Amino acid sequence: MNNNRITELFGIRYPIIQGGMVWISGWRLAAAVSNAGGLGLLGAGSMHPETLVEHIHKMREATDKPWGVNVPLMYPEIDRLVDILIGEGVKIVFTSAGSPKKYTQRFHEAGMKVAHVVSSSKFARKCEEAGVDAVVAEGFEAGGHNGREETTTLTLIPQVRKATTLPLIAAGGIGSGEAILAAMVLGAEGVQIGTLFALTQESSASEAYKERCLSVEEGDTMLALKLISPTRLVKNGLYERIAEAEKGGTTVEALRAILGQAATKRGIFEGDIDQGMLEIGQIASAVKEIRPVAEVMRQLVEDFDQAQGKAREF
Repeated sequence: MNNNRITELFGIRYPIIQGGMVWISGWRLAAAVSNAGGLGLLGAGSMHPETLVEHIHKMREATDKPWGVNVPLMYPEIDRLVDILIGEGVKIVFTSAGSPKKYTQRFHEAGMKVAHVVSSSKFARKCEEAGVDAVVAEGFEAGGHNGREETTTLTLIPQVRKATTLPLIAAGGIGSGEAILAAMVLGAEGVQIGTLFALTQESSASEAYKERCLSVEEGDTMLALKLISPTRLVKNGLYERIAEAEKGGTTVEALRAILGQAATKRGIFEGDIDQGMLEIGQIASAVKEIRPVAEVMRQLVEDFDQAQGKAREF
């Protein structure tokens, strides 16, 4: 892998960014990815402010490499969270689920690099107008919250590339070196990977969640909760209840009642694999074992280099 605008922007060896996933991306996972040459991200979306501060401090002890924090802008205490990030001197922030205009200037004034996650070329253009440093274009193969457009990654990347001059990171369904090469051929300069890192030894997800995701086959994840926020879930008891309600013409209130309290925490962190939300990407069907992050990163880079060499033979 060669250096490019993404490696230079974030000061990393490889243009591989780990997704800042809720209940999964704690300091152990993020530090392991950064130490292996990628960019590790803490998942602030499932952390209380005090918990985030603790993870920031542990990150500094665990790595001297660049790292950042993923910030969903719909976070309940977003202003307090922003104050913490600036006060703690965090250097890299990935924002999502909201307008990049609101905080980008303030982050820049604090000397931070800002990337924003989008699901369409329209929102990519808005990112450029807002002055962000890079854009993450995420296709609907991804796990967790998805764009309403339901555009696939291979369709989205070239359209976003035409729409903006910003450094471009591809996300959604990327789980191999070959997939990284494909994304770059289409115009991406880096990739953000979630599922592959969610199913590693350093992930803070429960072992029950990891084992269930290892058993996922093609077609075992589906988009649901479109009335609230489209979310890719493993089919389980909770998903079936959601799907049945959606088929019958449900309401937002009824769906929230079915979910109950802390459904994502129940599924991912506590390991309730039947009645918890199990967010994971389509590429989970290709993952067959739980490995350490260093091994995953090494294989991604080796497979990318081999695929690039083969491509030159055509």
